[in-house]
Amino acid sequence: MILRRDRALLAIDIVLDVAFHAGRGLDATGGAEIADRLQAQRRGIEPVLQGLSRAGILDSTRGPKGGYRLARAPRSITLAEIVGAVTETEKEEPSGRLAAAVTAPLWRDLDAGLRERLATTTIHDLLRQAAAAGLRRPTSEPLDFAI
Repeated sequence: MILRRDRALLAIDIVLDVAFHAGRGLDATGGAEIADRLQAQRRGIEPVLQGLSRAGILDSTRGPKGGYRLARAPRSITLAEIVGAVTETEKEEPSGRLAAAVTAPLWRDLDAGLRERLATTTIHDLLRQAAAAGLRRPTSEPLDFAI
C-alpha cells in the first residue's frame, strides 16, 4: 500500500532534487549534497539512490567528480516509476470484520487514486511547480578567464 511509504516520498524528493540541481547535463550532484539539501543522513538515502540507479531513473558516476544525474528526460519519469523502484508490494490483511468491510476497501480506493495520480505526474510537472513557487534552478557559470 503506497499511502504509508516514507521511502517512496524520499525517492521522489531525491529525484526532484537531482533534476533541480543537475538534470541531464554534464554536472552531477553528489550523494552528500543531496543528503544535505534534504536534511537526511547519507547512509539513509544511499539504498534509495542505488534502487533509483538500478531502475534506470538516475545515472551514477563514481570518483571525485562523480554523483547522480537523471538517466532520462524529466518528462519521461513518472512518480509511479520512482515509487515502484524503491517500494515492495505488500499485502496487508485487515483484522476484524469492521476493518475488512469498511476501512480496508476505503484504503484500497485511496491507494488506487494515489497510484493513478502518480502514474500521470512526471518530474517535469514537479519542476514546473517549483518554478511557479519562485524557486530558481542553479545555473552553471561559463568558464571566464584570461591568459
